[in-house]
Amino acid sequence: MTPAQMLRLLSLLSAPILACACGRPFDVKTPPGLVELDDQKPKYDYRAVAPEGVVVGIRVVDVGKKGDLVFWARATELRMRQLAGYALLSEGEVKSRDGTAGRELRFGHDENGKPYFYVVRIFVTRGRLFFVETGGPKDELAKYQPSLDWMQGTLTLD
Repeated sequence: MTPAQMLRLLSLLSAPILACACGRPFDVKTPPGLVELDDQKPKYDYRAVAPEGVVVGIRVVDVGKKGDLVFWARATELRMRQLAGYALLSEGEVKSRDGTAGRELRFGHDENGKPYFYVVRIFVTRGRLFFVETGGPKDELAKYQPSLDWMQGTLTLD
């Protein structure tokens, strides 16, 4: 698969297919200081925001047997760097509360001279792709980091 084909495939994720019509295929607690937003579909299955612009979102995509964690992490990295103009700052392994292995990618970019961070955790399990995203202005994100870490610790995937 060429990089262009991979980017086209990843762009299909901007209109995800819901993995389960009967409810969320995950459980997560809203971080202290943020409020959950209603009616965020079709793009997000869960979204919460802080007054200062820090945002948390979870997207679930039914991918069946198409791609593994390595594939989706690489596709996400390419999309964020090549199409969205973000710089990859770091990456590493993570786990959800239930022990599902994942990959975390940390990105940064400037908007109007102000630094912004975007962090995505990617999990692939039971034919579903989970994107757990956090982002916002660098200084504000740092203030909310303990709440965001707590939230990440509550995530379980069905």
